[in-house]
Amino acid sequence: MPSTNLPSSLVATLPGDHYTDPEVFALEQERIFEARWFCAARASQLAKPGQFRTYQIGRESVLISRSRDGSIRAFLNICRHRGAKLCTAESGEVKRAFQCPYHAWTYGLDGKLVAAPNLTSMPDIDRVEYGLINVHVREWLGYVWVCLADTPPSFEEDVMGAVTERLGAAESIERYGIDNLEVGKRIVYDVKANWKLIIENFMECYHCATIHPELTEVLPEFADGFAAQYYVGHGAEFGAEVQGFTVDGSEGLDRIPGVAEDQDRRYYAITVTPQVFINLVPDHVIFHRMYPMAVDRTIVECDWLYLPDVVESGKDVSRSVELFHRVNQQDFDACERTQPGMSSRAYAKGGVLVPSEHHIGAFHTWVQDKLGAIPAR
Repeated sequence: MPSTNLPSSLVATLPGDHYTDPEVFALEQERIFEARWFCAARASQLAKPGQFRTYQIGRESVLISRSRDGSIRAFLNICRHRGAKLCTAESGEVKRAFQCPYHAWTYGLDGKLVAAPNLTSMPDIDRVEYGLINVHVREWLGYVWVCLADTPPSFEEDVMGAVTERLGAAESIERYGIDNLEVGKRIVYDVKANWKLIIENFMECYHCATIHPELTEVLPEFADGFAAQYYVGHGAEFGAEVQGFTVDGSEGLDRIPGVAEDQDRRYYAITVTPQVFINLVPDHVIFHRMYPMAVDRTIVECDWLYLPDVVESGKDVSRSVELFHRVNQQDFDACERTQPGMSSRAYAKGGVLVPSEHHIGAFHTWVQDKLGAIPAR
């Protein structure tokens, strides 16, 4: 356990083995990523019936597709016959059904078993019972969220509640119309660091003056070390000479119509545990999804979302993309620089959080609460 013999200005972090031990990571896969709502895909990636994508969520491969009735469905990507992976590609499209490449068991887009060699000679097989295993699905903000738990936690409390807790009111994010925005740019980062280091980095700005020169030029208050997430409802204000949320502070794009006057020229950051970051600025939204692949490796997929006419007209979004792309690179470099230190004897009992980082302690408490007792090693 972290030390409690600290000055009142410091709060203990998690111990180093929480970032390096494969057994701890296995517990996180089981008790966090397979038990909570997980944001997997942008719904527009599944525009037509038969389009599918596969994702590693916890220890499971999950198949997400658009069914014939237009709804999004999700299943464990495992054939019910002998356990072969049903779809081996990351994405694709089928006409009417998914067929296992091993013994040709075939499933409709609704997951029902529709065909198999000699199936007519086995009339006692229930085609629903032996269909694909369903995974709970919700659509929100234009994204597909899935939960592998038999009984999922409340989406309204866990996901929407996290946004409300940060912004003070649910309608604050609804004004951005995120479900109707379109992806103007997507960048995938392969980060050689534990997923918790990435969350902790995103939640604080104690490091901003050190490694984010472009960001602190646009958001001068970040140079003081307090992140926007430190305050409920607070949005960091653009600098007086800054015209837009761009790499050089130059003019951005037209404001999203629903954004209120008091949200203009402000940046809001939201963490939705366990793996989503949402960044709101007046003319676009930056949406991160993390996919923890190993104790020391995390895939981060980042979408820059704009009004449809911006994307369709081919307007130049490079200056707004470049700002947060640099922030991402700077942050992920810092996380990769930190990961080896988690194995050091100097970090065996963990580190400390200064006052502007104290809110990260709540995240550590959340992790420990979800993991419960960790078996002695």
